[in-house]
Formats: sequence, C-alpha cells, structure tokens
Amino acid sequence: MEKYPEIKTDRLQLRGFQASDAPDIQLLAGAREVAEMTLNIPHPYLKGMAEAWIENHERDFESGEGVVWAMVELKSNKLIGAVGLIVNRRFNRAELGYWVGKPFWGQGFATEASMAALAYGFEEMKLNKIHASHMVRNPASGRVMQKIGMEQEGIFKEHALKWDQFLDLAVYGILSSTWQTRQTL
Repeated sequence: MEKYPEIKTDRLQLRGFQASDAPDIQLLAGAREVAEMTLNIPHPYLKGMAEAWIENHERDFESGEGVVWAMVELKSNKLIGAVGLIVNRRFNRAELGYWVGKPFWGQGFATEASMAALAYGFEEMKLNKIHASHMVRNPASGRVMQKIGMEQEGIFKEHALKWDQFLDLAVYGILSSTWQTRQTL
C-alpha cells in the first residue's frame, strides 16, 4: 500500500487529515463565509460531518480516486484549510479543489497549496489535465487559478445550485504539456 503523500512548501505542510483535525475543520469550514464560496461545504456544518469527510480520504487515495491534503501552516502548526485532487482515471484528469479558513484569507495559502497539488498531479499521478471551477461571485478563487497557470476555458451558466440559487461557474484548466513547458522556463 502506497503511503499517503506529504508535501512541504515554503510556508505549508500538506498532509493527510487526521481525526484530531475534526474540531478545526468544523470551526473553519463551518464559517458561513467559507461555505458560501464553495459548492460542497454545507452550512450549518454539523458535528460529525468532519469525521465522516476524513474517513473517506484514505480509501479514495488507495483506490486512485483522489487525494485531499490538510493545509497546515509551518510557522504555527495550525490547520488553515484543505486542497485536493478528485481523479477521473477514464479521462486521466483531476479536478482541483481547495478552501481556506477565513482568518487565513488573502495570504496566498490557496495559491501555494494549489501549486504543490498541480506538481503532484502532473509529476506523481501522471495526469494529462487538471481543471477547477469557481463561482463567478468569488473572483478571489479565480485569481488563485490564474496565478497557478490555469487558463479560463469558459463560463457554465447556472451550472450549480447552492442554497436554492443557481450559480454561474467559471471553468479553468491546465494541461500537463503546458505545465511541463512552464517548469523549464
């Protein structure tokens, strides 16, 4: 069995989530402002949801369906968010997703973690493409995607439903060949 990957960046350790992270996840992901800007984080974030979410990570990694890392700030050893890749093996691509707790917004952590996730996806998982999307009403997430080299591929009109409202999603992507070329520049 392959060991769950850990990655160190300049300011972050990306590691697998542990059961002991559940209270911090509930606190950070449970903030309405965080849930409001993500498609998959519910609000309210009820007790037990974090534990249930964590339980799937090891199985998903072992089956090749994806990898989700806890973003931990090296300086403080605090959990600040999550970044992950959900893999579609049939098409050899993955969807990048991330969230950062509100106290840590605007400090470049999502960009730093996402760059590391891209590198892992292309170098270790040998993916052909990594894509991501963000709610049009959340342009900060789009800036992260642009900073890591993704290009906008389009807008999906009223593509997602969040809190009884249909939302437009901006879709971004990057190919392995593009990423590899940029690494040699």
